[in-house]
Amino acid sequence: MADPIPQPGGVPGRAESWPVFDPYDPGRTAFHTADGRLSQGAVLARAAALAERLPAAAQVANYCESRLQFTVALLAAWLRGQTAVFPADRTAHSLQRLCDSVDGLYALAERGCPLELPDPVFVDDLDTAGAPPAEAPRIPCDRLAVQVFTSGSTGTPKRNDKTWGMLAAGGKTIPAMLGLDALDGASVVATVPSQHMYGFEMTAMYALQGGAAIHDGRPMYAADVAEALHAVPAPRVLVTTPPHLRALVESAVALPELAAAISATAPLGEPLAAAAEDRLGAPVREIYGFTEAGSVAGRRTLDGEVWRLRGDYRAERRGEGTGGSEAVVHWPALECDIAFPDVVEVLDERRIRLRGRAQDLVNVAGKRASLSGLTSQLLEIPGVEDGVVVQPGEDDGGGRVGRLVAFAVAPELDRAAVLRALRQRLDPAFVPRRLVLLDALPRNATGKLLQADLDALVRRHAGRRD
Repeated sequence: MADPIPQPGGVPGRAESWPVFDPYDPGRTAFHTADGRLSQGAVLARAAALAERLPAAAQVANYCESRLQFTVALLAAWLRGQTAVFPADRTAHSLQRLCDSVDGLYALAERGCPLELPDPVFVDDLDTAGAPPAEAPRIPCDRLAVQVFTSGSTGTPKRNDKTWGMLAAGGKTIPAMLGLDALDGASVVATVPSQHMYGFEMTAMYALQGGAAIHDGRPMYAADVAEALHAVPAPRVLVTTPPHLRALVESAVALPELAAAISATAPLGEPLAAAAEDRLGAPVREIYGFTEAGSVAGRRTLDGEVWRLRGDYRAERRGEGTGGSEAVVHWPALECDIAFPDVVEVLDERRIRLRGRAQDLVNVAGKRASLSGLTSQLLEIPGVEDGVVVQPGEDDGGGRVGRLVAFAVAPELDRAAVLRALRQRLDPAFVPRRLVLLDALPRNATGKLLQADLDALVRRHAGRRD
């Protein structure tokens, strides 16, 4: 029998309003900055002062890099009744696409932003703020709070609308899904940008609804990550990606005690997870999610392949019958279903097993596999630091067709050694016909490989075998 579905208490529903900080304590630390700690009350005071300076508009693009400034800008926009737009990335092309699609858009950013922003308001110009409010402002749960774009890892970025109720519910249930609710006053250091759904949920929303204190910066290199971790008090939580985690594991920098490490955006793999737990002295947990639903499920990687859903979600199948069925995330509080973009085995309402991306199924000689599964096998080869298996060509309705191509970063291995290891792991039909060794893969700021970059990589190395 399936485990009973928990009914989380204190999680917003459809029509009510909900406080921006919950629980709200004016003196509780919300951010750690280079100048010291900043309390929840001080954050709200800054947001209220900034809100008075904002133009009348429906939507605002939040380009702030500082996590503190990002959150202050976010709260100020909400206090003005505006919707915050998170760009897919910080490129001029992405900004132009936003300006073309949103009338009257303006931007919030720090001075020094290299982009030509539309009607910018610079949050670091704020020099005064009033007293902290006695109570946190409340926002209607059905208000459109955020528009966030997918990363473009499978094609053109798509916009997704998020109400305040959706965001607040995730802020309550995602930490519990990862076992972080047991930590009293967690300090979070993150290597992912705030505008990405994973980074947004695990920093801004974790501070607003989970009581965490967030490190203001975004360290990228191992030494910087270690410095940031040393700068915040225990219990410490590292929010990161597999490439950043690998760099930290392979470094010699001294690390303080950690309570947990969280990884997402790319497959982690058991070897790296085991090495990370040994190096960090803390459990490593993964998040499975997608932009439409946010963080959906979590697992400790070394515990196996089963993922457990967050408390306010259920996994179900819809449309059983001759036409087939579809796995969905059912959200009882909002009475809605969100289709999984992946091939998912629903074990019960709380547990799923991932079988690969729906769009990454490949069909070779009548056999089917997933590119993510093949990539996982490549990444598990000792000496392979990064890699990906792709299949140029079109989907014939039963999976993509075309010859497989593998790209690998393996400084200590030659092409023959990698292919030999692949032949020991894969069905002969799925051993890539071409293998290209690279110094690095073109991962973006969140550690993802965008489809456009993969297509360019294939074109650049067409006809090469090494």
